[in-house]
Amino acid sequence: MRFTCQPGCTRCCDMEGYVYITQQDLENAAQFLGLAPAEFEKKYVYRTRHLLRLRKPRDRQCHFLLHGGCSIHESKPTQCRLFPFWPELLETRQAWEKTGRRCPGIGKGRLIQIGTAHETASEMKLAYPSMYED
Repeated sequence: MRFTCQPGCTRCCDMEGYVYITQQDLENAAQFLGLAPAEFEKKYVYRTRHLLRLRKPRDRQCHFLLHGGCSIHESKPTQCRLFPFWPELLETRQAWEKTGRRCPGIGKGRLIQIGTAHETASEMKLAYPSMYED
C-alpha cells in the first residue's frame, strides 16, 4: 500500500465524524496552546464515560482546522497523527479504497508494507481501547 500526505491537503480533517483524544493528547494540546489542561478541556473537550473527544464548532469539523491547516499540528491528537492507518481502514481493501476516494494521499508515495501499516494501526487500539474491544 502507498500513502503520503499531500501538501496543503486537509481533507482528512474535514471528514464527518469526531476526533477522539487521549488524556495525553489533551495535555499536549493544552501545553502547545499555553493553557492549563482543565482550561483546554472546558473549552474544547467533551468527556463521555469512556472517551474524550474534541467539541465540534457549529460551522466546521474542528476548532483547530484553519484555512492554512491544523493550528495544533505539532501536538495533534493520536487519531489525527495515525490517519489513515486505523484498524478499520486496514481490515479490507474496500475500506482502504473507499477512504482513498476522499484522501488524495492514498495510493501515492513510497510503498508501505502491510505489517508496518498494521503496527502503526495498533497504536489506535492502545490509545482508544474502548473503541476496539473484541
